[in-house]
Amino acid sequence: MTHSVQFRLMIAFILVILVTISTVSFFVVRSSWDEIKRYDEYNNQVRMARVEFVICRFYRASNGWNGIQPLVEQLSTMEEKRIIVTDTSSVVMADSENTLIGSEYSNPGQGIPLSYRLTIPRSLPYSLEPGPTPTSLPGFFGTLYISPQSSSVVAIYLSSSINKFFILGSLIALTIAVAITYFLSRRITSPIRALTATAQRLGQGDFSQRVTIQSQDEVGQLARTFNMMASDLDRLEKLRRNIVADVAHELRTPLSNIAGYLEAIRDGVVKPDTPTIASLSEEVDLLARLVNDLQELAMADAGKLELVCQPENLAQVIEQAVKAIQVKAADKNLEVNTSISADLPLVNIDYHRVSQVLRNFLANAITHTASGGKINVTAEQVDNQIKVSICDNGEGIPAEDVPHIFERFYRVDKSRARNAGGSGLGLTIAKRLVEAHGGTIGAQSEQDKGSCFFFTLPV
Repeated sequence: MTHSVQFRLMIAFILVILVTISTVSFFVVRSSWDEIKRYDEYNNQVRMARVEFVICRFYRASNGWNGIQPLVEQLSTMEEKRIIVTDTSSVVMADSENTLIGSEYSNPGQGIPLSYRLTIPRSLPYSLEPGPTPTSLPGFFGTLYISPQSSSVVAIYLSSSINKFFILGSLIALTIAVAITYFLSRRITSPIRALTATAQRLGQGDFSQRVTIQSQDEVGQLARTFNMMASDLDRLEKLRRNIVADVAHELRTPLSNIAGYLEAIRDGVVKPDTPTIASLSEEVDLLARLVNDLQELAMADAGKLELVCQPENLAQVIEQAVKAIQVKAADKNLEVNTSISADLPLVNIDYHRVSQVLRNFLANAITHTASGGKINVTAEQVDNQIKVSICDNGEGIPAEDVPHIFERFYRVDKSRARNAGGSGLGLTIAKRLVEAHGGTIGAQSEQDKGSCFFFTLPV
């Protein structure tokens, strides 16, 4: 479970959500606390200004400090702060704790660091009684000391409530996020689980398995690629079975003929004369050719096909291959024409292997072209390659069979006898030989109108 994609996705999502919620909560709580502090400071300033205003109004009404002590005690009780009032000589006129009255308050920095200088101009804006500004009082008549401000109960309560709210909200958000993450991760990983299950069944040999494509994203593309791979494996598995069956059939036929001849000779039905031995030799040659073809194909598939390459004149190679099949072509009354560019450059090839490809193409053209037909062989340079084409006006190949003709043991006519249809390995071997030279091979055909096989070789 800890190694599953879903688990890692959930952990990644939860970590991202935790970091996001923590960051947002930190800044929101910090900002809220700053706002609460500013509000509290402003509230304290308003309250202190009110205390200052009340004391200034008392001083103006009483024209002095007589009777200020009860007022200071009352204001201290209301504001929950220690209040000290001194005159212009720093003599304490009132003390909410009633300990410093009459003494000189010479060191206000200890215990009560905050002070307000009480002046008439400063107190006048807070006056609630209209009237002319008195001119008999001095501009400075005393100092108001108030204990340091502390966070109010309201501020502490608001901050605590906000913290609780964000903690609760974060827990709820995290719970919801984890639930959503769980379902999203399951939805994201469900195609992967389906791919895994299908791949396991595919590995057990059930090549009919396919994945249902439900999206167009990267996972959907992966599913499509997987289905293509499964289709290819299914096709290759069927081809493998067909190869085994075809090899068994190709070997069984000549072996049965040889066994039949030998049994007939043993029973005295057939004499071991020259024609009989020649027939047996043909069957052995057929078996040898099939084994050689299979060996060459196996070596090509393994990348161990040996080529003895050297610069060759491709025109001469083509002329030799055409000359070798002229007798067979004449027997079927076929016309073989060549059209080879005079200025073809040399190519680095294995003479015998390229001749093998040419003879295979020419033999197929002769086999599938009716009497009186034509076979055209052309060679020309196209960019940095030489293209060789063998075209005929024979029976052609159905369009649905053209993409498969280079597959091993593939026959267009499934009912064709071996003598007419070959072993089904010739074109496959030709393809491997051309690709080993660094070239390409292909075919174009239209049924009842002929075929054109071609290959290219690098200059």
